[in-house]
Amino acid sequence: MSQISPRAAQILTALVAEYINTGEPVGSARLTHAAGLGVSSATVRNTLAELEESGYLQQPHTSAGRIPTDRGYRFYVDQLLAAPRPLRGGAAVEAQLRRDAGTPALAEDVLAAVSQVLSRASRLVAFALPIAPGDGILKEIEFIPLSSTKVLVVVVTDGGQVSRKAIDIGEQIDPPALRQASNYLNTEFAGMALEHVRLAVMERLRHERTLCDALRSRALKLAQSGLEELPRKPSLFVDGASSLLDDTAEDGGVSISTLRALLRMVEEKERLVRLLNQYIDGPGLTIVIGQEHRTPDLRLFSLVAATYSDGTRRGTVGVIGPMRMHYSRTIAVVDGVAQAVSRVLRDSM
Repeated sequence: MSQISPRAAQILTALVAEYINTGEPVGSARLTHAAGLGVSSATVRNTLAELEESGYLQQPHTSAGRIPTDRGYRFYVDQLLAAPRPLRGGAAVEAQLRRDAGTPALAEDVLAAVSQVLSRASRLVAFALPIAPGDGILKEIEFIPLSSTKVLVVVVTDGGQVSRKAIDIGEQIDPPALRQASNYLNTEFAGMALEHVRLAVMERLRHERTLCDALRSRALKLAQSGLEELPRKPSLFVDGASSLLDDTAEDGGVSISTLRALLRMVEEKERLVRLLNQYIDGPGLTIVIGQEHRTPDLRLFSLVAATYSDGTRRGTVGVIGPMRMHYSRTIAVVDGVAQAVSRVLRDSM
């Protein structure tokens, strides 16, 4: 990317901000007045022409002002990322997540709440995606009573990966019996791959339908229910498609056909999961703009995402929306939500 002068950077940044706020092509006179650049309109016009020639701006019509290209948006976003940024509403979001997720705060409940909270805050399509830890080797399985019939299944695999899932077993079992079941399963299956544990449990239950040993029978049935309930693929939580539809209809910045393509992708969750996993491969913020997308369906949209981690579990929260989004606010909200998720999950361990 070619370097531009400090004055051109200031003018480009001001134009992108003005276009994001108004949605209308920006002319040199309005830009000079609105941005308070302290230079003449003629200087602004010349600089805008240079920026257009360099690929940062374009003119939708010859008599109209200019709008940013994907490259212009990227420059603007990189400027934002280089500057200190506040976390917006972090405490309020964290309190909302704790209320919505309940006690204990299970990861699935937290992430479902995140996608709803984030979509409301951004008015964009919001998502939450745990990063799959892999099937792993069973290190320990534990059953924790949540109520008279509900049990929390905690599975620890090699590398410290922890999965939790609440199941309703439909009968009352006292805590000592649950501890005995855990001890039996850990003795029998610790050190085996989870998928092999699943198969071994099913095989034993299939060939020994009338188990005389009540402890062994209960343990195997708990293991079957608990392990089968654990997700083998990452669950994608998505919210906010309707708000994007409303805003798009009002704004006219994205065609209905393009919006339909995005909504189809949201419905085809496995496809969206594959796409997100391609983009998000490290900690921190990830921002993908327009033509930077690898799939044509998203090239009129931007993605803003941030990773969360509680020390053992990792994942991503973020939003997808029109390129003309309020990046400063969106980046701060997504970053703040990711940090709130990390704290909530860490406190639930």
